[in-house]
Amino acid sequence: MELLRDSIPMVSLASSAAALYARVASAFLRPGLPRLAALLPVVALLAAAPLAFTSSAMLRGTSAFFLAWLGAFKFVLLAAGLGPLAVDGLPVLSFLFTALLPVKLRRGGCPGAAAKSVSLVSCAAKVAAIATILHLYESKIQLLHRYIRLAMYGIHIYCFLDLLLPCIAAAGSALGMELEPPFDRPYLASSLRDFWGRRWNLMVSAILRPSIYDPVRARAGKAAGVVATFLVSGLMHEAMVYYMTLWLPTGEMTAFFLLHGVCCVAEEWCARRWVARRWPPPPRPVGSLLVMAVSAGSSFWLFFPPICREGSE
Repeated sequence: MELLRDSIPMVSLASSAAALYARVASAFLRPGLPRLAALLPVVALLAAAPLAFTSSAMLRGTSAFFLAWLGAFKFVLLAAGLGPLAVDGLPVLSFLFTALLPVKLRRGGCPGAAAKSVSLVSCAAKVAAIATILHLYESKIQLLHRYIRLAMYGIHIYCFLDLLLPCIAAAGSALGMELEPPFDRPYLASSLRDFWGRRWNLMVSAILRPSIYDPVRARAGKAAGVVATFLVSGLMHEAMVYYMTLWLPTGEMTAFFLLHGVCCVAEEWCARRWVARRWPPPPRPVGSLLVMAVSAGSSFWLFFPPICREGSE
């Protein structure tokens, strides 16, 4: 516990100092190789920082998501003059908040475009769900059927992220920053493209779009851009699992996201053919159920096993 108390301020101060250095360096260097060379030490520090949390897999995983994935990608984009950090006149506090946390500043919106307020009932339900699941982890987890355990892990991940990220957004709002919502009711997704592109973990989508999807699409077409984006997402999820478990990657996470990337491409192809034949669109609840079925089935098969191996639960 003492090591954990020491690590949190150390990582916070080191990451903040690195971000401030990147801000100053970017002000003197044009986008391109010189700026990239100047920012590579920042990327390396952010990649190493989560390993300071030697006694907490949850903190390692969370900080790796914030710093080693999103933060590192934001600084690589900044080296190219792109992304959320490449904004002229961005205040220092907003720069740090955007660089080191999974948030995206809202720009060009009207006052009525603010993020939806968080329901206290919804928050209470998620807290209760997490508390119940944590109790089951400690007492009866090995007595439950494997698929029930996997479903619990899925609910735990969603509730944790859907509580943590809006809390960060609320802190930003309290500091005068208007932030975009990190989720948009993913359980209402009508298609896999709707789920991944417009509803689930929108901070990741906002980073992968300019860094992977846009350049690949410009050179090789839309389908290649989609598959490349899911491939990189899979590789980064492999890295996140390594940070949490300190076990070598198995490739299952990459396979999960590649599968969903191919499914999204096939889904769009089928949608175009459906419209061309002038068939009526399927009912939205049917689409939502199919998305849930595909997501749950593939998650049980490929997503959860790497983080639920024997001894890791």
